[in-house]
Amino acid sequence: MSGFPFLSQTTFLQVPPLAKGHTFGLAGVAWDGCVTNRPGARFGPRNIRQASHMLCDGTHPLFDVALDGCLGDAGDLPLPNTSLEGMRAAMMPLIQPLIASHHMAWLGGDHSITLPLLRAYRAQVGQPLAVIHFDAHCDTWEDHFGEPSGHGTWVYEAIQEGLVLPECFTQLGIRSAGVREAREYVRDQGGQIFTARELRGLENPTQLAPVLGAIRERLAAHGHPPLYLSLDIDCLDPAFAPGTGTPEPAGMTTNQVFSILEELADLPFIGMDCVEVSPPFDQSELTSLAASQIVWTYLCGQRRRLGI
Repeated sequence: MSGFPFLSQTTFLQVPPLAKGHTFGLAGVAWDGCVTNRPGARFGPRNIRQASHMLCDGTHPLFDVALDGCLGDAGDLPLPNTSLEGMRAAMMPLIQPLIASHHMAWLGGDHSITLPLLRAYRAQVGQPLAVIHFDAHCDTWEDHFGEPSGHGTWVYEAIQEGLVLPECFTQLGIRSAGVREAREYVRDQGGQIFTARELRGLENPTQLAPVLGAIRERLAAHGHPPLYLSLDIDCLDPAFAPGTGTPEPAGMTTNQVFSILEELADLPFIGMDCVEVSPPFDQSELTSLAASQIVWTYLCGQRRRLGI
């Protein structure tokens, strides 16, 4: 695997095309056919890559590592913009060899891309996954405005399909309107939820220690299953991330999100996605900049964890 013909001209951190020797890989999933409010997330991967060029030499100030030599960019997956099922069917043969060979970060796209990713990871590792899910929305509805699946149903579907371990499913930043059955679905299945209201005022690692400890305890109690990170950029308050399809006031701060990601970087993650960046609504690239640094921080933390 010497690279991919669908490589974007602008790569994340200006790294080379993804190749066999790269531990980490990155790919875009430029799909927004399931947005329920403002479209534009299909342009997210491009703008996240562009924003990453602000990171200078890319050496992380906390982890003291860069991604030189271990990260390659596979570009955007060539997907149809027809139907959700058509897109997901086209995704599977493209993502399976990538996750088999690399620790991947996926740039969305709307949140409907996470379900096929979880299906592929579940098949790859042979067991249900633990998930840390940052979001303003619970994404646990049983239908998508009358359709069977969409960007607001993937959590419900993943639990129903046995792709994830409910007891090790953690949601952070939830705050949108919704009936109790949807809002509390993850907790009712045995998981845990830290709403944006519950997180107010908790910014640094010391203040967030009870949250961090609860996540670690769940994972340890279940033998540290393979862990996946799914981060919807609308977990952030619109003041920090205005460029998203369904912004919700009273959200998390960038300090909160980065404190949690940095403190949990030693956990056994196997992959991540960052979704719902919508550049047409992004003021001064605030959202793309936050997303690029979230992905960069995750990857640098994993390089530090793996000692490579």
